[in-house]
Amino acid sequence: MQVRGVRDVQAALKSLALDVQVIEFDSSTATSQQAADKVGCQLGQIVKSLGFMIATSTPVLALASGDRAIDERKLAALFDVGRKKVRLMTGDQCVRVLGYMPGGIPPIAHRSAGITIYLDESLRRFHTVYAAGGASNAIFPIELAALRSVTGGSFADLARE
Repeated sequence: MQVRGVRDVQAALKSLALDVQVIEFDSSTATSQQAADKVGCQLGQIVKSLGFMIATSTPVLALASGDRAIDERKLAALFDVGRKKVRLMTGDQCVRVLGYMPGGIPPIAHRSAGITIYLDESLRRFHTVYAAGGASNAIFPIELAALRSVTGGSFADLARE
């Protein structure tokens, strides 16, 4: 199965009428710290896109602040299942369902339509955030309000205490 990339994300940004450019770097931005260092922003402004499978069949994308971790119990509660029913997607599932390799998963332009997306409440601290651009060395800036709008995501308290 073909992995999607930066061109797919840039095309999606254009089709969404967002005047945003994906920035590609010579080295990795796969971790939140690497991305923040490259951009020169706060660690929390980096949007981590984490794919989860709920009860083995429901894909969910959690968008979290780079300085926070997702509490799988909180995510499970949104689906009224136990924590053990929530699993991070494997690399293969990320490619098959979302279209991208871990470390480069964008919040938009996914292979599968209709994926449930949640944005962690901790992102509300920032006006502008930086999301993965489809590769482990690519990111793009976006206003948080625009990110919520284009993803169709809902805010939820997902961060680990």
